[in-house]
Amino acid sequence: MFRFHHPNRLSATFLRRFGHYVSVTDNIRNGPPHFYDYANLLQRCAALDVLRKVHAQIITTGFQRNPFFLTKLIGGYFGGEEPDIDSARKVFDQMLDRDVFSWNTVIRGYASTGFPGEALYLYNLMTKTGVPANKFTFVFVLKACAVMREGTRGDVFHGMVFKLGFDRDVYVSNALLAFYCNVGEIRMSQQLFDGMSEKDIVSWNTMISGFIENGQEGEAVVFFNEMVCLHNLRPDNSTLVSILPACARTSDIRMGLWIHSYILKSGMELDSALGSGLISTYATSGHVKTAEEVFCWVRNKNLVVWDAMIWCYGMHGREEEALCMFSRMIELGLFPDGLVFLCVLSICSHAGLVKRGWEIFLRMEQYGVTKTEEHYACMVDLLGRAGLLSEALEVIESMPFPAGKDVYGALLGACRIQNNLALAEKVAEKLLLLEPDNAGRYMLLAKMYKEAGRLHDEARMRKLLSEKKIRRPVGCSLIEIGSLHHIFVVNDESHPSSQQIFETLKNLEGIMEDELVTRHG
Repeated sequence: MFRFHHPNRLSATFLRRFGHYVSVTDNIRNGPPHFYDYANLLQRCAALDVLRKVHAQIITTGFQRNPFFLTKLIGGYFGGEEPDIDSARKVFDQMLDRDVFSWNTVIRGYASTGFPGEALYLYNLMTKTGVPANKFTFVFVLKACAVMREGTRGDVFHGMVFKLGFDRDVYVSNALLAFYCNVGEIRMSQQLFDGMSEKDIVSWNTMISGFIENGQEGEAVVFFNEMVCLHNLRPDNSTLVSILPACARTSDIRMGLWIHSYILKSGMELDSALGSGLISTYATSGHVKTAEEVFCWVRNKNLVVWDAMIWCYGMHGREEEALCMFSRMIELGLFPDGLVFLCVLSICSHAGLVKRGWEIFLRMEQYGVTKTEEHYACMVDLLGRAGLLSEALEVIESMPFPAGKDVYGALLGACRIQNNLALAEKVAEKLLLLEPDNAGRYMLLAKMYKEAGRLHDEARMRKLLSEKKIRRPVGCSLIEIGSLHHIFVVNDESHPSSQQIFETLKNLEGIMEDELVTRHG
């Protein structure tokens, strides 16, 4: 325990020992000097062990009942790199005087550390004690509802926000946007966004990431263009990190180049998040050389950056370079995680590298990585593609948990490649129980029956599809015009310009027929 040289101020030894020396004369406003010293210490404490020592000093100096200090302690215990949730709750439970600030701190702490149910429980407890919620309370409970996918509960909070007039606050409105995006109500988010009288960069970022999370990359690009071109808002790091996945998934190289140029011109740091996004965008667009250059420029490369570059090589059939990159990463002291192993195993599978795949699969335990169903599915696919169906079955039997749709799906695909109809029927039987509405499984088996000349069984599978009213997956075409992506399927009349498109196609057919007549006439 540390000693004080003066009863009314912290010892300079104590302050210097933690590197948090505070000049008392600079911090005095109203009250004794040590009050402000503790306030500054609590504000600056980052390490958990230091926070605990400051907590002990607060107790010994008689401030353990001060609600301001106790609330700061709760926030500190929740907000560290390794949150100490138990200590935070003990401090909160021992508080005799809890105001809305104290309640908000503990509710936010639980919502942010993966315990949204406890956050909502504490909200109910707060209301029962008669403490009125403020606008910040609703921000935190909406976050908890978003994590839990509690759509109904969130709707109730939305009604309360509207009733209390908090919906005009941009901070609360952004929380509502994020909530509806998280529960899949993207159209409701858009309606709220359109009705907001004040929007900040967080509002735009929330909508962009919300569209991407809900599989609407085209809408995300539209919003990004509107934000930059029409509203002249400067995108920040979060904006670019959000929009880059849309560029990668749609192979929008033009947008990727614009973002890359903006990063360079604005002097923005090319961190791991931006670097991995750019690498993925260049990879899907076929610009491997540029992806390599981006990889070299990224400082403090984390696993995500390495994984993006390994995936880039594997995507373009450069499996040796991908595996060399994997080895180089390990040599530099980085431990691969489950995603990296999944990427490398997938590369081995498509390249037919059975021995290398086995070696990498067995090395997962060496790095303490738990094998998931996706990893086993990769091994089944690897062995199945190589014609080693017996070994693939042995892998399935060795699994520490029941095989699921991914594993049996990989085995069914292998049966199709190796033309093993007998095994395919057994696998399909399991798959149709796991995925009764997956039309692809029925169609694959029907094709195998047709190739084997078992037309009666083929007709039976197609009849099952019809009786169960399972829709078969429909192929589509995608065209990019002015950064907008237009998707078409067979006989699609949903596009606003469909009539003009069909007329143009008809005219082109006529021109082609005339050309054929001219050539062969």
